Amino acid sequence: MSRTSTASPILPGSTIGIFGGGQLGRMTAMAARAMGYRIQVLDPDPACPARFVVDGCIEAGWDDAREAANLARGCDVVTLEIEQISLASMDAAAGHAPVRPSRATLAVIQDRVEQKNWLSRHGFPVGEYRAVSSIDQLRDAIRELGGRCFCKSATGGYDGRGQGKVGFRQNADPEEELRGAWEALGQGPGIVEKAIELEREISVLVARTPSGEVKVYPAAWNYHENQILAWSVMPAPLSAAMDAEARKLAESIADTFQLEGILAVEMFITAAGQVLVNELAPRPHNSYHASERACVTSQFEQLVRAICDLPLGEVDVVQPCAIANLLGDVWLNEDGSPREPHFDRALSVPGVRLHLYEKHRPRHGRKMGHLSGVGATPEEAVAAVLRAQELL
Repeated sequence: MSRTSTASPILPGSTIGIFGGGQLGRMTAMAARAMGYRIQVLDPDPACPARFVVDGCIEAGWDDAREAANLARGCDVVTLEIEQISLASMDAAAGHAPVRPSRATLAVIQDRVEQKNWLSRHGFPVGEYRAVSSIDQLRDAIRELGGRCFCKSATGGYDGRGQGKVGFRQNADPEEELRGAWEALGQGPGIVEKAIELEREISVLVARTPSGEVKVYPAAWNYHENQILAWSVMPAPLSAAMDAEARKLAESIADTFQLEGILAVEMFITAAGQVLVNELAPRPHNSYHASERACVTSQFEQLVRAICDLPLGEVDVVQPCAIANLLGDVWLNEDGSPREPHFDRALSVPGVRLHLYEKHRPRHGRKMGHLSGVGATPEEAVAAVLRAQELL
């Protein structure tokens, strides 16, 4: 899509603010610095991964509107790398600099109930679901949806946190599973989704500028273990028709939002060949780390281009690439004592690179870095990165 307005671009030499200094903020900052931008971040962790690569870091919570305003005062544009930013902080920042994506977009996405209702209202395909706010409603929803369900808290929670499931264990006590799911929801509002017979899980990343230019990346194929992304590869081995359908769906969602920035659309492909929207993320996405090596333009550079209203980069795949997440478990023995991973062995696999986030205190399930690997085919790329992971 061509540029459709005369909005002023924010040129290199300007300052970008980022809500969040985790690994996504860190990698966005590194891409922005390569393009000549200065970077300020806001994060509650004084030792956040981005701190080591930015010009300044404000230590403050996601709901600290005063410090959000202070961040924006020194910036030409503000973006985010995490959805937990309070709307009051978004509003405070918007009083001093453009905030991309917008408050309206975040208000929909950061609440799973509102997000699912928004998708349904606008005619986007989703699986069967129910919104619940009490244990009795949860019990009714599970019964109505057939007994095998995933339960997710309305706000917060990721990488399996704030989530429970029922109906998957043989001979399980239904009432015990119900109470466990209610506890997983934090005994508060949530959403119950009917379990789907899946062929695979994919994601599609779309970028859109304030001027209306859009670029949609080829789909990535994602594999999860314990509800955490274990590995991902792009391009996903899909038919041309299926890839086109998924990309068109992601673009339509971005256009409906009038998105400014990037949006990752997680999708299910059912055993019957239907494409359903799972969840939305208005930020860089774990499954598109491979874009740094697979595509002409990485997701991180694309985010910078999008929020600064620069021409978007091309998204063609130049070589298949897979990534495998490195969780804190890699640094820990079974008894919890520390150990040093054999990175030298992993890097002996041709085509493999190491990406660490400079996080301290490894713990089970915490994303500490990733491996990336390339190959002649998506399958070869996955094999390379998983072999390197084994050698750790």
